[in-house]
Amino acid sequence: MKKLIFAIFILTLFIGCSSTKNASVKHTFSSNEINLINSADSLKPMRVYKITNKKDSLLLRSRSSYIKPDTNNKTLQIFIKRLYATVRDSMSMGVGIAAPQVGVLKNIVWVQRFDKENFPFEVYLNPKIVNYSDKKQSVREGCLSIPNRSDTLNSRSFSISIEYDTIKGEHITETVEGFTSVIFQHEIDHLNGILYLDHLAKEIYDSKIK
Repeated sequence: MKKLIFAIFILTLFIGCSSTKNASVKHTFSSNEINLINSADSLKPMRVYKITNKKDSLLLRSRSSYIKPDTNNKTLQIFIKRLYATVRDSMSMGVGIAAPQVGVLKNIVWVQRFDKENFPFEVYLNPKIVNYSDKKQSVREGCLSIPNRSDTLNSRSFSISIEYDTIKGEHITETVEGFTSVIFQHEIDHLNGILYLDHLAKEIYDSKIK
């Protein structure tokens, strides 16, 4: 009887661990996100969420989650193209965009690489900053999700080290400097539910208590 109970306990533990593992690797889009992404073809821009809309603002303040790189994921392929169409749309014309800005809480961003020849746009999955330089830079920033406003920030690092995945599943680490590093910092902030206004507010607060 003891052996039977022990065997059941081990089996339950194994099943529990397996279920947890499977849940943790199921990093794909929700049904609502799939419907949103597939509501138009891959060349159609998506609606940019604005902080002036209460529901939009709540989503923009939410943290995004890991997305599994997969060249066979058709929804992912369509979304990457639609996200690019959005940032290049004449109504937007931004230098970067993050998935939450179109209502999709996944770690995906497009960034224009001003540090490369011809300033190409490139897509990054699961980007994160692993190191910030102590050296800062002052840059005027705007945001597609914050209409009719731009402000100068003095707290952006001049150089950052980033890690990210490509759509093919390659994991890459690189160092980015100058204005392009600001774009990365801005877009990765979006993935964490942070807006550039938060940095501005901190700068103003810090200046008052000095």
